[in-house]
Amino acid sequence: MTVMADPASSRFTVWRLGWALMRRDARAGELRLLILALVVAVAAITSVGFLSDRVSRALARDSAQMLGADLVLQADVPIARDFSAQARKQGLTLSTVEQFPSMASSASGAQLVSLKAVEPGYPLRGVLRVAEQPYGPDAATRDVPAPGTVWVDPQLPALLGIKMGDPVKLGDASLRVAKVLSYEPDRGMQFIDLAPRVLMNLSDLPATHLVVTGSRIEYLLLASGEPGAVAGYRAWLEPRLGRGQKLDSLESGRPEIRRTLDRAQRFLDLVALLAVMIAAVAVALSAGRFMQRHRDGIAVMRCLGAQQAQIARLLWIEFGTVGLFACLAGCALGYGAHQLLVWLLSGIIHASLPAPSFVPALQGMLTGMLLLLGFAMPSLARLRRVPPARVLRRDLDAAPARDFAGYALGALGLALMILWFAGDAKLAAVVAGGFLAAFLAFAVAAWLCVLALGGVRNALRGAPALRFGLAGVVRRRLATITQVCALSVGLMALLLLTLIRTDLIAGWQHSLPPDAPNRFLINVQDDQRDAVARQLADARLTQAKLLPMVRGRLIAVNGRPVGPDDYDDPRAKRLVDREFNLSYGDVLPEGNRITQGHWLRPNGKSEVSLETGLAERLNLHLGDKLVFDVAGQNDEAAVTSLRKVDWDSMRVNFFAILSPASLADQPRSWITSFYLPPGRGEVLRDLIARFPNLTIFDVAALLNQLQNVLAEVGRAVQLLFVFTLSAGMLVLAAALAATRDERMREAAVLRALGATRVQLVRTQRIELLAVGALAGLLAAAGAVAVDWLLAGQVFRFAMTPSLWPWLAGPVTGMLVAWAGGALALRGVLRAPPLVSLREI
Repeated sequence: MTVMADPASSRFTVWRLGWALMRRDARAGELRLLILALVVAVAAITSVGFLSDRVSRALARDSAQMLGADLVLQADVPIARDFSAQARKQGLTLSTVEQFPSMASSASGAQLVSLKAVEPGYPLRGVLRVAEQPYGPDAATRDVPAPGTVWVDPQLPALLGIKMGDPVKLGDASLRVAKVLSYEPDRGMQFIDLAPRVLMNLSDLPATHLVVTGSRIEYLLLASGEPGAVAGYRAWLEPRLGRGQKLDSLESGRPEIRRTLDRAQRFLDLVALLAVMIAAVAVALSAGRFMQRHRDGIAVMRCLGAQQAQIARLLWIEFGTVGLFACLAGCALGYGAHQLLVWLLSGIIHASLPAPSFVPALQGMLTGMLLLLGFAMPSLARLRRVPPARVLRRDLDAAPARDFAGYALGALGLALMILWFAGDAKLAAVVAGGFLAAFLAFAVAAWLCVLALGGVRNALRGAPALRFGLAGVVRRRLATITQVCALSVGLMALLLLTLIRTDLIAGWQHSLPPDAPNRFLINVQDDQRDAVARQLADARLTQAKLLPMVRGRLIAVNGRPVGPDDYDDPRAKRLVDREFNLSYGDVLPEGNRITQGHWLRPNGKSEVSLETGLAERLNLHLGDKLVFDVAGQNDEAAVTSLRKVDWDSMRVNFFAILSPASLADQPRSWITSFYLPPGRGEVLRDLIARFPNLTIFDVAALLNQLQNVLAEVGRAVQLLFVFTLSAGMLVLAAALAATRDERMREAAVLRALGATRVQLVRTQRIELLAVGALAGLLAAAGAVAVDWLLAGQVFRFAMTPSLWPWLAGPVTGMLVAWAGGALALRGVLRAPPLVSLREI
């Protein structure tokens, strides 16, 4: 202490004393909760940061390979030859690709596949990888399937019950399975790409006779070459693009993948920030307890001559070292957690990821130090202002009015960090506002519950342990509310995610009747209609009613041409830019309800009924005259009704249904849906064997695939919610630790009055379990409320009430509260009563 009183003390001595104080406080456990809170916050941020950094760098590395070329022209009609001629004139290398869904069959069964026909030279960028056997070792190749052969995804042989070298039937052609396709660089993420891939030679496509009226084929023209030539060709091509044509280039970098990953990254960022915001409370509480515990020691140092600047320097050294250590430990934990995230998402992220950069670690360090400065330093600043007279008068303390500015600065820094990670001011405001609103709602509810517990405690007479336990909850009202709020937010996040993963999907399934259609049959031609209908009827599939489908594009409204540039909404742009599936009929389809106007009249006039969502999105109204381009002919029809469509019924539905007079003479195919009971796969096999051009979509398989993807993402997000729950438990522990001295004095008094240690343990346990149960109930209420809101307003189906959140919430809350109490209150009841009483 004499060293501190000497103004000429060397900086080395101050640093040495700062280190000594840090080691002493660390051994005494004074910094344990503060360190743990910082570690959890930094780990939550860096785990997401490392993952997103690696995925982003993989996209940058493989952007050209993800296109298979430098420039890709996509179209829903055959591409004009002058487009290819101009590309060759500019020295570009070209490759043509056609892909569409179709059925592959064998003697053992049939399977919906994504058929892709390519020519030699494909892909222009990147390579294919093939294997000789399913899931065997693979190798890169620059070849494509030879005529008469196909390459298939590794799961397809098992699905069709065939071996390598066996034939597979595609339409009217029988092609031999030569190799297994293990990697395809330009594979997309649309529905067509989720089905097993069959890669064939483009020269074999005509023999299949699969390209018929109603076939939804995607035509691709791949181009590669020198950057200048590619840019010149793009400049020539863009003004000549027609409807249904679009360009993908290295600049777009597969936008559907980028958008999907950007949204996933943003969601994960916000989940991590939830943990950071809760950890900020734990940091503030831990620093407050540190300040309370060290006021007397600092007052003694001030009496021995230490000045405010020296005290501040000591605290900066101690907490700067603690912050640096905690941030480094958090970065290490975050790196390990991100490796687990990569493993959990292995079913979605197939590409090899590069090593992460140091940027996420720097972000984590910045987050940790921001939390320390914003939420710990206000309490520490009060320590350096402790007056020397506190040695004699314990009621003297530094005025806390200045703390508000420090906490406000910390809150501002946290808000800026939320904005940084969210990437959008509105989204950041919703997240921060939602968090504060939930915290406030939980605080009000917890306050009311504590008041109610006070009445319950007064009514108890014969259970002293229960009375004392509830008395601790009521007496320490502010600490109880803080504990309940932080723990409730963390538990609510976990419960909500579990509800979304289970109850929402189950609710959708339960909203469907048991015999809801699970198969869609398309591409039925006019000359096949009666035979297909008879075969379905013979199989007792009475739901299967064939409906006409005509491809058409909206080109004018009330005499004014319309195009994508007339709309701001991206979905409206896509709707106008592509062909609709139109239909016609005299009877209102089942599951449709007229909301405005009247149904189509059999008076020979051209009328159209629109789905209400489509009409709203395209700003169409009753009486509007629409012009559709159908096979090069213009058909005008007046809007006479708007329909509400039950899309969840899984029946065949259409955006636009016209009167028969409008479309009866146009080229068409037929479509139907039906329920196929389990074990009736021979119906599909016989149907495809007789009509190989038909395509059957298995909706049940799509739902299963959706659930599998949702499960993988859910597991990854739940890993992050573990950080959130850990932060909530740390707040609980920090709030309990802040009352540790008070609890020790209470225990000492009760022991002196005759209470046994068993009674005190029971009392403490009741208090912790009451806090946990209250937090669990509030978390369950919040999760169920948001769950019902999502079901009713977003997913549009009725939820089935579930009892398990109301049981899981309180049980989990009590377990977590018990664990947090064991961490924070260890040793409170073991202190000798005489020692505790002497300190009063």
